[in-house]
Amino acid sequence: MNHGSLRIVALGCSISLLLSACEDLTPGQNAAAFGTGAGLLAAGIASAAGANTFESLAIGAVVGGVVGMSAYVISKHQATERQRRVAEQRARVYYAHLAPSRKVALKKNRVRYLAVDTDRSKQAPPEAKKSVMIWDTQSETVVGHDVYDVKTTPAVGATGKFDRYPAYYAGSGR
Repeated sequence: MNHGSLRIVALGCSISLLLSACEDLTPGQNAAAFGTGAGLLAAGIASAAGANTFESLAIGAVVGGVVGMSAYVISKHQATERQRRVAEQRARVYYAHLAPSRKVALKKNRVRYLAVDTDRSKQAPPEAKKSVMIWDTQSETVVGHDVYDVKTTPAVGATGKFDRYPAYYAGSGR
């Protein structure tokens, strides 16, 4: 590994470590900070792997954008039985009506989960725009018992990250 690449990787790691202590950042600030850090780190790794400068910057930009565009999860709490039923029903309807070619594309891209809107609970913070649950396309059930209150969601049909789940956002399932 050359010294320039080592510096970029070290800088990316340092920034990530420094920002991990910033609990009070807004979701937008978190997206910018972690997107930038991930982009720098990816560019450094690409450079170290032998990519030229342009390729390294392109890889870093894409990775930074993906990390920065993750859904802004504000809070996570236990779902009510009603929220679970609503999410399950919406996911089943959405998945049943999804074009077979789209299902194949999801499998090919290793997207296993759907994120679907559910009823908003009394526990949701006022700034939350949606309450979302995760549905597993393989087991055809809701994953766990958590509801994610989010400030923003990806566009319907786009993939976002909800906690630790990269999920295809289905919206309300219609």
